[in-house]
Amino acid sequence: MLFKTVDEFIKAPRRAVTVFGMAGVGKTRLSAMLRASNWFHYSADYRIGTRYMGEFIVDNFKREAMKVPFLAELLRSDSIYLSSNISFGNLDPLSTYLGTPGNPDQGGLPLAEYQRRQEQHRVAEIEALKDVPYFIERANTLYGYGDFIADTGGSLIEVIDPTNANDPVVQTLTGATALLYIRGTGKDAAELVRRFKQSPKPLYYRPEFLVEKWAEYKLIQGIVADDDVDPKGFGLWSFEALLHDRLPRYQALADNFGYVVEASDLAMVRDGDEFVDLMAAAIDKRMR
Repeated sequence: MLFKTVDEFIKAPRRAVTVFGMAGVGKTRLSAMLRASNWFHYSADYRIGTRYMGEFIVDNFKREAMKVPFLAELLRSDSIYLSSNISFGNLDPLSTYLGTPGNPDQGGLPLAEYQRRQEQHRVAEIEALKDVPYFIERANTLYGYGDFIADTGGSLIEVIDPTNANDPVVQTLTGATALLYIRGTGKDAAELVRRFKQSPKPLYYRPEFLVEKWAEYKLIQGIVADDDVDPKGFGLWSFEALLHDRLPRYQALADNFGYVVEASDLAMVRDGDEFVDLMAAAIDKRMR
């Protein structure tokens, strides 16, 4: 959805924007703020963790609980109920399920199991993104929202082709929303790496990238067996490579199909009106 004039966006009776970019640049902060300005907030990660991977997540809880005889008996008799308390602000159940590959004694998953869960996430993310038009209409007809913000995860760029207008997800998002890249700086990237080192989180990799980096890490560390890989060590090492691999593809998606705002400018936005002004400036910049 590229606009011919700035007014086409400003004066639209209903606006829909999909924000994307690396984690930590302000996508969720913006979405929460817009929710307070009467925009409907659609979280792709929340949709993944509830609609498309909720059963996988809960089954994993049950699998762990079944290792404890006391809990196993209660589960078999339907005396206890396990569920995921996932929310917009707490996606830990999804992250915990995805896990990290490596030594099981250090909390890692066997590589084959990790790849299986990665594939589940890939399918789920695609479906969650393709649900955006449905939720735009649902937000309007059911709740009366005119404006809509789709908050996507950093891995959006891993499940689409940012140069292909016929990519199913690209078609869906550009047909229903304006794409907005929130672009961080080198300083933002460095801060993200620092925060990740303090609190590592599971990641989604394109399959070929995962295989490449897994082999590279083992070679650098002189490791032969997959089960000897330190999961935390691999996660820390691969994260920075993944981040820098994504950045040019985010830019390509924006260059081909969307708009760009700087994370530093977005940080100054305080409400929905100021966001509309910032979006208008991005549209004007592309037009020029």
